[in-house]
Amino acid sequence: MLILQDVKRLYDGSSAGADAVHEGVDVFIDGGSIHEIAPHDPSLVIGDGHTAVDAAQFTVTPGLVDCHGHVTVLGLEAGDMEIANSQAGILYVEKILHTSLVDGGVTTMRDVGGATQFMKRMVDTGVMIGPRLEIAICMLSTTGGHADFRGPDRCHGTISKLWGEAPGRPSSIVDGPWECRKRVREIKACGADLIKICSSPGVASPSDALEHRDFTPEEVAAICDEAAARGMKVASHAHSRSGIELAITNGVSDIQHISWMDERLAEMAYERGCTVTPTSWVLQELPHAEGLSPFVMQKVEQAAEVHAQAVEHARKNGLTILAGTDPVLPGMHGRNFMEIVALVRDGLHPLHAWHAMTGAAAAALGRDETGVLAAGRRADLVLWDGDVLGDPALMDGGAIVEVVKDGEGYREGVAGIPQRTFRSGVAAALEGKHA
Repeated sequence: MLILQDVKRLYDGSSAGADAVHEGVDVFIDGGSIHEIAPHDPSLVIGDGHTAVDAAQFTVTPGLVDCHGHVTVLGLEAGDMEIANSQAGILYVEKILHTSLVDGGVTTMRDVGGATQFMKRMVDTGVMIGPRLEIAICMLSTTGGHADFRGPDRCHGTISKLWGEAPGRPSSIVDGPWECRKRVREIKACGADLIKICSSPGVASPSDALEHRDFTPEEVAAICDEAAARGMKVASHAHSRSGIELAITNGVSDIQHISWMDERLAEMAYERGCTVTPTSWVLQELPHAEGLSPFVMQKVEQAAEVHAQAVEHARKNGLTILAGTDPVLPGMHGRNFMEIVALVRDGLHPLHAWHAMTGAAAAALGRDETGVLAAGRRADLVLWDGDVLGDPALMDGGAIVEVVKDGEGYREGVAGIPQRTFRSGVAAALEGKHA
């Protein structure tokens, strides 16, 4: 058994309240699970077979749960998409998975477009190192919508440059209720955990204006009905008021981006039991991005100007807010914790932002075994230097010390914490195959 002794401050992830913060506690980890969390006992005798680690200088939090990942996205420029669609793409996926866990502190991720069941399986079987994945596989939109990255000089036979058809991943572009139903069935057959749609245009896509419509109500209702019949929830990319309302009224569970959410829409979402994933960090970073077209940059600036107000409407109306990075720009992968910082900039109390990326996020994903530090839960946790609970911005200054997933560390940051040796990934898998 591993014992983290006398933890300076521990945030357990159970709520956004001060009662979720504990000082001077011992954390008992047995294998991959938390056995007990108790007040520090200086007289505790450590028996044979147990390891005690002095944690008096550390802040400990649950491993982060990123509700808007894209492990197949390197950037938004044409060259980035060409690499992602090439033979080298899977190598970049492996790198992104690794840095999201080891540098970003993410132990569970909901990938809402791009990742396949093969990638999820590679993590689950230990061939790749990364967060455990919940996957949508595709990001469904209509022809000319947010998932259609063919550009104006399109050819009829050309597939979108963004998440084109591939083994385990059907096309993201669908038109008409029955084609929508069929695509949901295909995505589920490919191993998806949820369905992702675009009920409004996007800021980064090349040809759709923000005030236009993507899906019709009949199409969204068909998708949500088909997903529910297969035990899946639907999340929707939605910036515009019309897109947000379209999603809410036709069965979508999680509304993402929410740029133009107002009080009326927030009340409507609350009544329907919707969650929201604002993706604040990317909306704060996109105005400074290079290489975007004037058309895209105009959309970016419009959304960024109103986004903080939308987050405030969600907060004031009691909506469950989830944290998701939407890391579509270079340099975002591996800094996933910055979504907490961005949510604080948009007006959330720090503990509210922490809850959005721990307990609230895990519950929304149906992963009640993680996201909260308590007896019987997975031993997914992060050790930090400094008061990252009160000042989350410290996380971007090298505060992360160790990331523990299922009881194993990945950074060699604290002596005594058992480490997942990197050789136990690909090498062990191959050795096992040929044993």
